[in-house]
Amino acid sequence: MGARVVGTCGAGGGLRGPAANGESCWAPWHCRMLRHALGKTCRFLGYTVQYGCIAHCAFEYLGGIVVCSGPSMEPTIQNSDVVFSENLSRHFFCIRKGDIVIVKSPNDPKSNICKRVIGLEGDKVCTSNPSDFLKSHSYVPKGHVWLEGDNLRNSTDSRCYGPVPYGLIRGRICLKIWPLNDFGFLRASPNGHRFLDD
Repeated sequence: MGARVVGTCGAGGGLRGPAANGESCWAPWHCRMLRHALGKTCRFLGYTVQYGCIAHCAFEYLGGIVVCSGPSMEPTIQNSDVVFSENLSRHFFCIRKGDIVIVKSPNDPKSNICKRVIGLEGDKVCTSNPSDFLKSHSYVPKGHVWLEGDNLRNSTDSRCYGPVPYGLIRGRICLKIWPLNDFGFLRASPNGHRFLDD
């Protein structure tokens, strides 16, 4: 007994039999399109995650561009200056006295501040203001740094909130990028008298 044909595609493009509803010929085409779309979506998501991880590692371990605001670091860094902050120094514990660092604010962890390192753990620092007649001193505890703005009369720093944990340091500013007429490495502290030898 011969096989019975239920439905076929005609030579002229027409359909005969139950296949005339289009399901038998067009369903595979829809599956191919769906697989193609899903494949492109998965590849796009894969590339996005991959490049996102690369960007995160670059910003976390190498550094990035920072726009500074506020008067606390004048005259070294002016409001709206653009600088480059590298992060390797903090990971390798290479922060030194005199470095300008980006730090998570002890008062507001959602914001970052820009200050100069005046003392490392074990260093003796002056904790009083320049206008104070009697000078007071203290020692930086282990795992902390003492931070001050170059503009001592207009800076909220360790003189207000005390020593800052080293772990709050996010990066070290090593280069000023903008304005172009001030491009280059940052100048030394104008408050050299704040650095104590003992």
